[in-house]
Amino acid sequence: MTVIGALGIAGVAFVLTGTSWSDVVDQPLLGSAVFLAVAAIFGEVKPIRLIREGGEERTLSTSAPFILALLAVSGVGAAVLVQVIASLLDDILHRRPWQKSLFNISQYALSVVAAGAVYTWLAGIPFLGVSTIGPGDSIGALLVAGTAMVAVNWFLVAGVVSLATSQPLSLALREESWHAFVTHIVLLTIGGIAADVAADGVATLALLVPPVIAAHLFTASAARHAHDATHDSLTGLGNRGHLYYQLEHAFDSSGPVRLGGPGLVLVDLDHFKDFNDTLGHPVGDEILRQVGARLLEIAPEGASVHRLGGDEFAVVVRGDLAQTRQVARDVLASLDAPVHVESLELLVRASAGVAVAPLHGDDGETLMKNADIALYHAKLERDRISTFSQEFDINTVERLRLLADLRTALDTGELHVVYQPQYDLTDGRAVAVEALVRWRHPERGPVRADEFIPLAENSGLIFPVTAFVLETALAQLARWHASGRNLRMSVNLSARHLSDQGLPQQVAAALTRHGVPASSLVLEVTETAILSDPARADLVLHALRRLGVSIAIDDYGTGNASLSYLRRLEIDELKIDRSFVSNIGADHHDLIIVRSTIALALALDLRVVAEGIEDAETVTALRGLGHVIGQGYHLGRPVEASALDRVFGTEQGVATAESGEPTTGPIRSV
Repeated sequence: MTVIGALGIAGVAFVLTGTSWSDVVDQPLLGSAVFLAVAAIFGEVKPIRLIREGGEERTLSTSAPFILALLAVSGVGAAVLVQVIASLLDDILHRRPWQKSLFNISQYALSVVAAGAVYTWLAGIPFLGVSTIGPGDSIGALLVAGTAMVAVNWFLVAGVVSLATSQPLSLALREESWHAFVTHIVLLTIGGIAADVAADGVATLALLVPPVIAAHLFTASAARHAHDATHDSLTGLGNRGHLYYQLEHAFDSSGPVRLGGPGLVLVDLDHFKDFNDTLGHPVGDEILRQVGARLLEIAPEGASVHRLGGDEFAVVVRGDLAQTRQVARDVLASLDAPVHVESLELLVRASAGVAVAPLHGDDGETLMKNADIALYHAKLERDRISTFSQEFDINTVERLRLLADLRTALDTGELHVVYQPQYDLTDGRAVAVEALVRWRHPERGPVRADEFIPLAENSGLIFPVTAFVLETALAQLARWHASGRNLRMSVNLSARHLSDQGLPQQVAAALTRHGVPASSLVLEVTETAILSDPARADLVLHALRRLGVSIAIDDYGTGNASLSYLRRLEIDELKIDRSFVSNIGADHHDLIIVRSTIALALALDLRVVAEGIEDAETVTALRGLGHVIGQGYHLGRPVEASALDRVFGTEQGVATAESGEPTTGPIRSV
């Protein structure tokens, strides 16, 4: 760029000082020359917008034909001066840095000087003089000169690109687009026409204005449609199709030998659904717009930013692994500052997955797949940023496939609900059931809950899964109530539900729909779920209790909560974790813990459920510790509602279990 800048300045100085400006001013076609100068300046500052394949936007100046015509009408000096003025005005309007402006002026000036040299040599006229022949008398020489002007400009730009990117000149020339070169040549025919009719005056030249305006309007409309097809309407960022084009483009421009790159950063906002459900979609849309703007701001030169849909974004980085990981860190750091939407101040967090060629793929599709795997790993492991690694490829792909199957299972009826009974150990009555979701995969068979529930929680599918369980369980509870069986129904909630302030309305609507009293529903949450976001959990739990719904703490003893904290939250039920209950006959310390917990809970008027009862001895021991409700395989395994109907008909659960004999029917056979 420095060499071109120096040559350009020298060329401009030589031409401007060597031109006889009095001859230029005194020429008979001064009016036509002024018109051509104004048209050239306008064509430079108001270029035609073109959209290349993949949605990449380029501009095409329409100044070239008028500069070429001015070369024939007023000579090389006038053409160079007008080109310098037009280029300088365009750079000032677009606030380009002075280094870039100097390069632009120099390359355009050298192109015009080259065209002037070719034209004056072919036409046989002085290089720095005003032509004495009619400007239309040497159209052939003028068109050849115009071709030279476009070619010199093309080679200068490609040469700088080649040096800056260390790619072959031939590749850089192709990058600058053969189509653009041909388009410029076509435009130069207008220059030939302008030169030919210049002698007829300004009025005749003005006839060239409508075609140029029509070209502007037509290409502007086409550019808008092409832009809309490749960009996201909400944020203005490139869409998924544009991302794949940019990846392909980055692979092509990196040449046959790559030290590293391109890189891809996939970004997914954490718990974005909570913002949408709680604050409304207009707030969610504004969050996405502001996030997109921040990503554009931090993206390095040469990178492209895209929104892939929903709350997922992508950044294509022209760099190696270290540079791509730095972009991922910059992306997450850009979200440290709160997002301001009207009077709200919101903290938005995200996770990022990183993949870089050639380490993680030699084509765009592979790179995208592996970045997606890395993103999934980051969300699953709570790493925030994860770089793709072969070591979790197979497992993660398997989990992604399972997640996709789970989405399908919600629509195809593969999920079903089973129920595990809870018995009052004092009198042996069945008082409640816990609803548990099960999945029969058409190919894999039964899928364990500890396999797919964590996937659902991390992907957001936990919301439709829980909605399915709630609706199914309440429908079954309504049938049991109608038959005279007065039971409570327990349904599990995840940590993500405690951040969903729309949950109370959803639960109220489900209770109304099935005609079930709120007091019959128990919603189970874990201690860690409450502590993950205590302030929001307080709001949601209090709203649920105002409905009359009971709140139970599941797996009590495995987290960090205290009974005083639970009392402040107005908890109704405490479920002592099976890891303590199942060992009270063999471990004296576990017996002390369970006995103390039961005593304190009962003193606080909490209902106590002991999980993990595996034998008759545990039933007897718990009965001696107070009024306890029991749940476990010894009392009854999770079974279909029809199987429980048969057990409830005999009401033998605790009575037979206490004797040490297996309970009858499906309770022990499943």
